Amino acid sequence: MYIGDLHIHSRYSRATSKELTPEHLDLWAEKKGINIVGTGDFTHPAWRAELAEKLEPAEPGLYMLKKEYSLQRPSILGQSSPRFVISGEISSIYKKNGRVRKVHSLILLPSLEAAEVLSRRLEAIGNIHSDGRPILGLDCHDLLAITLEACPDAIYVPAHIWTPHFSLFGAFSGFDTIEECYEELTPQIHALETGLSSDPAMNGRLSALDSFQLISNSDAHSPAKLGREASLFDIPMSYAGLYGAIQRGEGLKGTIEFFPEEGKYHFDGHRKCHLCLSPSQARKYNGICPVCGRKLTTGVLHRIEQLADRDEDFLLPQGRPFENLVPLGEVIASSVGSSPSSVKVSRQYEHLLEELGNEFYILRQAPLEDISHAAGSLTAEGIRHLRDGKVQWRPGYDGEYGTMRLFQSAELDNVEGQMCMTFETANADLSETMGPGIPGAPSVTGDGELAADAVPSANTALSGKAGVSHGSTASREASYETAASNILTVSMPSSALNRDQQQAVESVFPVTAVIAGPGTGKTKTLVSRIEHLMGERGVKPSEITAVTFTNKAADELTQRIRQALPGRRSLNQMQVGTFHSLCYRLLARSGTELSLADRGQAEECAVETIEALELPCTVRQFLTAISLHKAGLSSAQGFAAYMADDSAAETGFTLTQEGADRYQQALECRKLMDFDDLLLNMLRLLEQKAEYRKQHFSYLLVDEFQDISPVQYRLIKAWNKGGRELFVIGDPDQSIYGFRGSDSRCFDRLEQDFPGTSVIRLTAGYRSTPEILSASLFLISRNPGGERRLAAVRPHGDPVRLVTAETSLSESIFIAKEINRIIGGIDMLDAHSQAPGLRDTARSFSDIAVLYRTNHQARLLEQCLQKEGIPYVVAGREDYLDHPAVQGTISFFGALLRQSGIDGDTLELCRKRISPSADYRGLEERFLPRLKKDKPWKLLENWISCLGLGADKSMDTFVCMSYFHKTMEDMLNTLAFGQAHDLKRSGQDSRPSDAVTLMTFHASKGLEFPVVFLYGLKQGILPLKTGKGPMDPYEERRLMYVGMTRARDELILTTSEEPSPFLEELPKDACRDEKAQAPGSGMKQLSLFDFM
Repeated sequence: MYIGDLHIHSRYSRATSKELTPEHLDLWAEKKGINIVGTGDFTHPAWRAELAEKLEPAEPGLYMLKKEYSLQRPSILGQSSPRFVISGEISSIYKKNGRVRKVHSLILLPSLEAAEVLSRRLEAIGNIHSDGRPILGLDCHDLLAITLEACPDAIYVPAHIWTPHFSLFGAFSGFDTIEECYEELTPQIHALETGLSSDPAMNGRLSALDSFQLISNSDAHSPAKLGREASLFDIPMSYAGLYGAIQRGEGLKGTIEFFPEEGKYHFDGHRKCHLCLSPSQARKYNGICPVCGRKLTTGVLHRIEQLADRDEDFLLPQGRPFENLVPLGEVIASSVGSSPSSVKVSRQYEHLLEELGNEFYILRQAPLEDISHAAGSLTAEGIRHLRDGKVQWRPGYDGEYGTMRLFQSAELDNVEGQMCMTFETANADLSETMGPGIPGAPSVTGDGELAADAVPSANTALSGKAGVSHGSTASREASYETAASNILTVSMPSSALNRDQQQAVESVFPVTAVIAGPGTGKTKTLVSRIEHLMGERGVKPSEITAVTFTNKAADELTQRIRQALPGRRSLNQMQVGTFHSLCYRLLARSGTELSLADRGQAEECAVETIEALELPCTVRQFLTAISLHKAGLSSAQGFAAYMADDSAAETGFTLTQEGADRYQQALECRKLMDFDDLLLNMLRLLEQKAEYRKQHFSYLLVDEFQDISPVQYRLIKAWNKGGRELFVIGDPDQSIYGFRGSDSRCFDRLEQDFPGTSVIRLTAGYRSTPEILSASLFLISRNPGGERRLAAVRPHGDPVRLVTAETSLSESIFIAKEINRIIGGIDMLDAHSQAPGLRDTARSFSDIAVLYRTNHQARLLEQCLQKEGIPYVVAGREDYLDHPAVQGTISFFGALLRQSGIDGDTLELCRKRISPSADYRGLEERFLPRLKKDKPWKLLENWISCLGLGADKSMDTFVCMSYFHKTMEDMLNTLAFGQAHDLKRSGQDSRPSDAVTLMTFHASKGLEFPVVFLYGLKQGILPLKTGKGPMDPYEERRLMYVGMTRARDELILTTSEEPSPFLEELPKDACRDEKAQAPGSGMKQLSLFDFM
């Protein structure tokens, strides 16, 4: 018979002992009597390297420690060297079926080589370097599929299946059935790990688990914790033997268990309020803590009762036997009245091992008289109580281990010191842990109600009676009202429209302007308007054009229309897109020859013009001036005001008509048009062919109307000429693109140009809580236009938080740590580190966004998130896209996609910007056949290798962008037509399925997130101050308003050094002021930031 503990961790996992090395694992496995021990953490490359160095093959699929690494240890009778099996745990945090899921999976592999193969697969998905137990935004179904594909002989076991925060059936983030999690792959799951807070008898209450093998392991985070739980095997000593036992039950003889009451999550409760409740008590309180009004942590017993289809006393006939044990060190400590970690206990522990054998033998089999002779009669009596199940206990709850007693007080009259046996807090007083004297909390004095309810077992209850002190009826009702308000959520009805929305949808005016503040259901109104036109008024889809501001908005609009009107093939005839993408498609259909210049080609034309006319400007300044000129802003004053780097005014550069004409000639010589030419050429086409506009623009709808430029406004008027109805929707207070020519007064201009325009205001806010909306409205009301009014539909939530840090570094570290807290912790340690006064709403990474004013602010944030192991994506158009090698690459692959292929101009550009000596014709032959087959990241990695660009960081970043695209054509189209948040790059060497979003305020337009940070709100940043002075304060205030109203549930404003003056405009009672801890002031895991 062999004992196996297959789920452990290395020192590379968070919150683990530094002694978790192969040497110490070997030492402690031998002390405990464990024959087969897992290595843990096979995904971590440094740990795999250490295992490869220190282990050597033993029986097939198993390893043993090399002799030269063996530590000196006591001679343990009849014990051979422990065997290692390759193992690891994966943490999956993802969304499925509308809920955040956090599930841990145990994986066993037959070799280090198999571990290398699977790790490479996982490395392409997420960061496996920062933690021995990596956090992946990967569906468990997909993890199982990848594991079996990489290694068909792998053993996959859902880990500690009942733990509330991180498990298959967890109350907070798990599933109700195995099938819901693993779907069609459920037959590939053969075993389940029960965890410390449940035992096989409890799991037997679910008939759905009858066909699965139940195994137990310690999940040890230090060597001394090995064997807290283990499995018993009667198998050949090999990986194949393990496989047969775990997958088919062949030779699985039973398990060694913690007492489930001792586990950290057996009962319900709230640790910070010292409240431990049985399931029936928790139901009386409706799952709400009567002390603080927050949600109780649902314990394992309660969760099993929720899913059970059998009575508590049911015994599974074919169930395997199991034993409940307590670690030997704890038995000795209880006997001698010392702490388990004391020198006295350690000496006696080692003496017992030397005299009698390993720990499991002593606890399970050694004659009591031998134990008495070696350690004294009280230790022997304690082990006898243990074997007989005569253990008194108080259950663990909400992360607090249960407290155990092996002796009555009379039995310990001759022993001074500690009377109570606990695991993590040996000196805890039981009555204090119960929380006596707290109004409304169960206490350890009273009428016995709690004692009967809290100890549903034949085991002896703790001395003393327990009951419930309820306090007054009024105060209790008030507590329930507070608790109910904390968990109540209201969302906008999925189908119903409010009165203002209905009026907008059904408007038949020739021109309808809808002013829709943030979260008022703008997209819903737009979709319903289109649905109403086709469904109620019989408008043909081919007569409708809907213009959006981003590609993402266009895709969402199309998808929602198809959902509203399923099965209508004619929907394909409706036009939906951005101004530029629509113009590109319409020009192509008209027969116009199109070859759109990429950034590199546009820069070549700009360089040619600047050199020919000896213009005193940079290429960037010139192209910005050209774009503003074509957008309808041609004055030097307007240009200087909106230049991104404000350097035009300093050089005295003003774009002349000659410069604009010369640049246009350079484009035409290459048979190119630039991005802005799409709109201008569309206008020319409409002037030439009046009948063309009637075909598609009878009903024109324009989203985000406040962000249009002068030339886009001209285009709207041209499209609408001869049309039936124009419907525009937007919000002047969200006009944030003045540097492109947008004007917050556009609605006023529309009314002037179209007298009789029907103006409708949407005034019900469905997105943000009243706290967020109130603070935002107070800020924007400082702009001209008087007090803004929006009525929040949602119930009250958390206050807006204003966090002040000493430095940008402190601010960035705070955000990384706070994200960790908000998602409920990325490991079990963090799950119990909630900040006081903040609710415990579990979030996924994708629920969180960090917004900032300028792209360069993100650099420090990225470093902190990387060090904390938090997956993230960056949205927006960044400087790496302007790098010569990136531009040359875009030009090369763009030319490949054209029928004409690589022309002379492209060749010359690639030679200038990438390499003058590369064989681009040869590269054309190499990449052309793969262009539409391979993923963009594969093409780019091969391209980088061919051209020796491996040291180019901009190209590495470009690859990180490519993960978000299925084809090279899709990626290049996004680069050409996408707006800021259409462009994304991963913060890792893969595309995370669940990640925090980093973006500028501008890029966040049109998006929303449950949790939003506004980062870097300080002097000179908001409002932005350039060399010439501050930007337009009204637009900068609108920009902050946009950022604040991206938040649905939680808004955290952070600042450092000198706060932004906009923060001073917020009313004092609108925000809760907080101070961010400075690095080194007791923050956990500060070593993560040692690079600072």
